[in-house]
Amino acid sequence: MSWSKRALLTLMAMLTPIGAALPARAQAPEKASLAGQFLIASPAITDPRFAGTVILMVQHDHNGALGIIVNLPADERPMAKLLEMLGEKETNVGGTVRIFAGGPVQPEIGFVVHSAEYRRPETIAIDARVAMTASREILRDIAHGNGPKKSLVAFGYAGWGPRQLEGELRRGSWFTAPAEPKLIFDEDRDKVWDLAFAQRTQDL
Repeated sequence: MSWSKRALLTLMAMLTPIGAALPARAQAPEKASLAGQFLIASPAITDPRFAGTVILMVQHDHNGALGIIVNLPADERPMAKLLEMLGEKETNVGGTVRIFAGGPVQPEIGFVVHSAEYRRPETIAIDARVAMTASREILRDIAHGNGPKKSLVAFGYAGWGPRQLEGELRRGSWFTAPAEPKLIFDEDRDKVWDLAFAQRTQDL
């Protein structure tokens, strides 16, 4: 079964509380947290799951790290079809939604990265400009024009255990850069890695 087919069949997983997928939040975050930063794959990375990727870091503390790949589009489907699969009766809506491969961990779980003006009780603020929500309500709001101004729907995430990401950074596997909303939501996906790499800062 293809990745996109499996993702669509498990779209109801977006009902799963977001906390079930995220590492436990630390009581005292590390000083060099990368939350709200881009993690940019080094040209030396050959692993097909991560080669050429740009990852928006959602959480990073002493318990580990979690991020969403923002430059791997996987499929595009009519919004009405997605709402129908979620059991919504009002599916007379137009437009399509682009689905991204957010990472190799738990690809059955859906996440919506979006602009920060939209909030629900389950929304996680990444920084002042970008947030993340996992619920079918956000898709309903997007379909009816009441959702966030900008959004990206992804399935799966990239995850690291305690100190694992720090080790990869020391080995030069990744670069970092400030997360730029334009690169998350607007830029041509084929250009995102080049543009993020050009803005890279000193890695940890």
